Amino acid sequence: MKLYVGNLSRSTTDDTVRQAFEQFGEVSSVRILFDRETRQSRGFGFVEMPQDEQAKEAMDKLNETEIEGRRIRVNEAREPERTGGSSGGGRSGGGFRGDRGGDRGPRDGGFRNRF
Repeated sequence: MKLYVGNLSRSTTDDTVRQAFEQFGEVSSVRILFDRETRQSRGFGFVEMPQDEQAKEAMDKLNETEIEGRRIRVNEAREPERTGGSSGGGRSGGGFRGDRGGDRGPRDGGFRNRF
């Protein structure tokens, strides 16, 4: 089962989180997410435990407890929501956008009638 762990201190490491969860059973992975630009912890991560019962016990016992001075949140992780439909940007709609102003010259298509 995959668990979400939130409100982590920026200094909390994978090892610290692993030690907290291993009290309840086997931990297959721990992943704390980092900001790409600043390379600082984003304050949350994920823990995977192969035994659902052990993961549920860890979730119940560790939720709202403190790790490194921060009261953490532990929930079952949800899959990211997928937005359907369009795969690109572009403009939608249409219609009248108002007069854009300015002199556009003669309205004869750009050809002068010489005759």
